Amino acid sequence: MNLGFLTNLTVLANAGGSDRSLFEEIAKRWEAGQWGMYPIAVCLVFALAIMIERGIVLFGKASINKDAFLRGLKKHIYAGDLDKAINYVAGQKQTPLTQVIKAGLMNVPKGEEEVQAALDEASLRETPKIEARTGYLAMLGNAAMLAGLLGTVSGLIACFEAVANVNPADKATILANGISEAMNCTGFGLLTAIPAVVAFSILSGRAAAIVSDINETSVSVLNLIVNNRDKFKNATVSAAAVRQEEE
Repeated sequence: MNLGFLTNLTVLANAGGSDRSLFEEIAKRWEAGQWGMYPIAVCLVFALAIMIERGIVLFGKASINKDAFLRGLKKHIYAGDLDKAINYVAGQKQTPLTQVIKAGLMNVPKGEEEVQAALDEASLRETPKIEARTGYLAMLGNAAMLAGLLGTVSGLIACFEAVANVNPADKATILANGISEAMNCTGFGLLTAIPAVVAFSILSGRAAAIVSDINETSVSVLNLIVNNRDKFKNATVSAAAVRQEEE
């Protein structure tokens, strides 16, 4: 048992040492890249912030089970109970989809054309919120690659200057530093650009899927209202629902 305990301590110590060497290696690469690493780092910080924020919104706050939501709403529409339908939507997680459907239900007493107009208006209002800031990831990915290329060019210029103007004794050192600057900037630029571009594709696809769900559900709800128009002839929206919508 004692030997096992000592073995575990050795493994943990080696793991801690590898972590320290990793950070030391990153610091070494950063220093070798010189000034070209700073613009790439700025792109990395902004890209990470957008990826985290958009991931939370698109895969969390704006996500809802469309089919389950529509099944629950159908029961109230088939029953012709507008207030219960509105309360059901209001009781769900507040997402762009529920906000759009609620806007349409609030206008059922005004007629089908008003319902359609309300659904369209709410969709136009919610869609930009879904697609916000995602496009910047592609820009940041391109900017990181270009910043890495700029650092690479700077390092190569230093290499050529070393060949042309520096004493032979110092050429090897300056050439090594210039090549190191060029390669480290290229590597850091690619390490920043690749995740940003991949995240852009994933988040754009997710945003498109949410918008598609909104459009599909809006059409389904409108068709349900039209097919059950006779049940909503005398329907009214409660004052409480109106106040809640205004708030």
